[in-house]
Amino acid sequence: MADFQVVVADPEDGTTYQFEIDGQDANRFQGREIGEAVDGTAVGLDGYEVEITGGSDTAGRPMRGDVPGTDLKQLLLTGGVGYEPQVDGERRRVTVRGREVSDDTRQINAKIVTRGDSSIDELLGEGDEDDE
Repeated sequence: MADFQVVVADPEDGTTYQFEIDGQDANRFQGREIGEAVDGTAVGLDGYEVEITGGSDTAGRPMRGDVPGTDLKQLLLTGGVGYEPQVDGERRRVTVRGREVSDDTRQINAKIVTRGDSSIDELLGEGDEDDE
């Protein structure tokens, strides 16, 4: 059974939240691709909707949105996800994973696209203590 670390970014204030999910919650991400929206209930954000923006597999290889499926591919890259050239015109062959979430995926990156009625701090139980 798959288990994932989901990193959810809040574009409004730049905060990120990390969640470890497994079981039924992890199944909600199985088979989804980069750019697809998932119900935020899977990561404990009831009423929210998150969009998958990327991720990486168990070996740290990044997922690329322009590679179909779940398989590994060796691409000659000039930049972008998975490779940052040091000199103009530099190219390198890099192994990357496809855009679909599978059992080999370890980390999923996502961002909030639809907000719920409650704040994130309320849903996660943070901010209840007074700092006086």
